[in-house]
Amino acid sequence: MTLGELTNTPAWEWPEGADDFLLGVLRSNKTTAGDRLVAAELAGDYAVVNDDIARTLLAIAGDRNAEPELRSTAAISLGPALEDADMMDGDSDEDSVISEEVFDALRLGLRKIYMDASAPEVVRRSVLEAAVRAPDDWHREAVRGACQQGSPEWKLTAVFCMRFVEGFEDEIIAALDSEDPQLLREAILAAGNWDIAAAWPVARALMVDPEADRELRIAAIEASPGIDPDAAMDLLAELSESDDDDIAEAAEEALAICSGIDPLDDEEFDDEDDDRR
Repeated sequence: MTLGELTNTPAWEWPEGADDFLLGVLRSNKTTAGDRLVAAELAGDYAVVNDDIARTLLAIAGDRNAEPELRSTAAISLGPALEDADMMDGDSDEDSVISEEVFDALRLGLRKIYMDASAPEVVRRSVLEAAVRAPDDWHREAVRGACQQGSPEWKLTAVFCMRFVEGFEDEIIAALDSEDPQLLREAILAAGNWDIAAAWPVARALMVDPEADRELRIAAIEASPGIDPDAAMDLLAELSESDDDDIAEAAEEALAICSGIDPLDDEEFDDEDDDRR
């Protein structure tokens, strides 16, 4: 097993023991900086993340002697585990990729790192982006502070976080006027998460424009069920016939959501999707 093999293989096809392999790479003092960075990115996947990996990633994120890029990557990789544990909301540990004890440790640890004003900006931004995957009381003030930082990087972090932290409808709507594709993408996704109908004209314009940034189009498609499901239905049906497989797949999934179907649970949807691909 090598990092290259894992990188080039879908996570659900990783061999047994991939978690222990990645943990070994992260903890070894003989690992190169590049390999450790790759391992930190891979280790956050649902297929492998567990208590030991999560604790190790948190330790790396808080290590003042580590490179900022590595610390940032380790923090971001904690996001999926935090969101998974938060969604379980006190259910048995067996149902979550991490235990309740580690979940609490991650929340406290990330807040401590974020509050350290001496930490590199990229680390604090990444920590906040990970932390909001399990919303906490301090996040709203932190996101508001990120908005006021003034730099494009902090602005992007703020709008990303608005997808998970409520109370920023006006800021999301304002961000929909952005000419920055990354910022606009985050604003569209946030609008979809919070059912902001005012975003529909922007979302529709992106969905119907074949010249629009492809990632933006897909984001608009994914967000459309939350923005205006009734208005989106016919357009999604049309886009589901697209020659672009990614556009068609995103539209099919969004259409299923608009119809009240969970694409992950619907066997007929899965069979049709497999046939199309």
